[in-house]
Amino acid sequence: MTERTVVLVHGNPETTAIWGALTAALHERGRPSVVALSPPGFGAPVPDGFDPTMDNYAEWLVAELDAIRASGSEIDLLGHDWGAGHVYGALARRPDLVRTWVGDIAGVLHTDYVWHDMAQAWQTPEVGEQVIDALTGGSIDDRTAVFTGLGLPADIAAELGAAADATMGRCILRLYRTGAQPMVGELGDRLAAMELPPGLIVDAVDDPYIPTDLSNEVAARLGTEVLRLDGRGHWWMVDDVDPVADALVSFWSSH
Repeated sequence: MTERTVVLVHGNPETTAIWGALTAALHERGRPSVVALSPPGFGAPVPDGFDPTMDNYAEWLVAELDAIRASGSEIDLLGHDWGAGHVYGALARRPDLVRTWVGDIAGVLHTDYVWHDMAQAWQTPEVGEQVIDALTGGSIDDRTAVFTGLGLPADIAAELGAAADATMGRCILRLYRTGAQPMVGELGDRLAAMELPPGLIVDAVDDPYIPTDLSNEVAARLGTEVLRLDGRGHWWMVDDVDPVADALVSFWSSH
């Protein structure tokens, strides 16, 4: 039997720390091969000459997936936040690289989506720089407090706080500015016109950044299944992961 690898891609302003509980739960359910990729600038160094645009992150992910496929493994791909954005960008380029895919925040692919207030601040020249300086310029304790204030567990918040440096800040600004509308909506249109591998949209109902109705409309356009997570917010993978892991394994097994 061909080996199957679960590939996880996190978003902003995150590191692989968000995947710890889910990775352990997947191992318990017979998925031993789990790889968590770190986009450049988000827990990983930025290669010389790398421009952290939406398109370049998609190309980065394509190259990573291509290397995993070349090792002889099929891929079940899962992305969160901008990691899901990178998943969508990679699918638009090379849908053949994955066996299945899972992504959240699908509402960003809707042409009616309006970026949340913080994203709009990052997308605004000078304002974005000031906001990022306030985040990355404080002490590690200050940065950690930002993440605990967002509801993340203390151990994960500490890792994210330590990683939120000036390099990540520069990448955040460039990524969000190149991903402003209409770019993400146009990406959704491209995906809707394609024949994609089996997909699953995670609809975390209490995510304040993404309207659930837009995510469900995008799922319908793409012909995907939907995993509705009532009572879950943006970081749906950091605690009480057993029901989520069961649903993911069930989805993968059905394909």
